[in-house]
Amino acid sequence: MTHTEQFLLETQEIAKLIDSTQIEKMVGELKALRERGGRLFLVGLGGSAANCSHAVSDFRRLCGIEAQTPADNVAELTAAANDEGWPWAFTEWLKRKYLTGSDALMVLSVGGGRTL
Repeated sequence: MTHTEQFLLETQEIAKLIDSTQIEKMVGELKALRERGGRLFLVGLGGSAANCSHAVSDFRRLCGIEAQTPADNVAELTAAANDEGWPWAFTEWLKRKYLTGSDALMVLSVGGGRTL
C-alpha cells in the first residue's frame, strides 16, 4: 500500500468516528449565537492560532457572526504572554473584551495541549 493510499484509508476511518449529531448541535449553537447578537471569540496556539485567524474571517464573512481572536494582534498577544505568562495571555485578552452571557468561546487545538 502506498503512503497516499494509507493516508486516505486512515482519513476514511477517522471520518467514520465523527459524531454528526455533535456537529449539528454545534451548528445550532452558532445559529443561536448569531440570532442573539453574541460575539464569538476563538483561541489557539501554533497552527491552531492560524486556524483561528482564518475562522474569524469565515465566521464574519460567511456566517454573519462577529468573531475575534488574539492571534490577529501578535504584538498584543505576545506582550501579554511576556508580562503575565501564557496561561494568562488569553484570559487577560478576554477580560478586556467585556464578555457577556450572549458571547461564546471556541478553543481550537490539534493535539489537545497539556495540563498546566
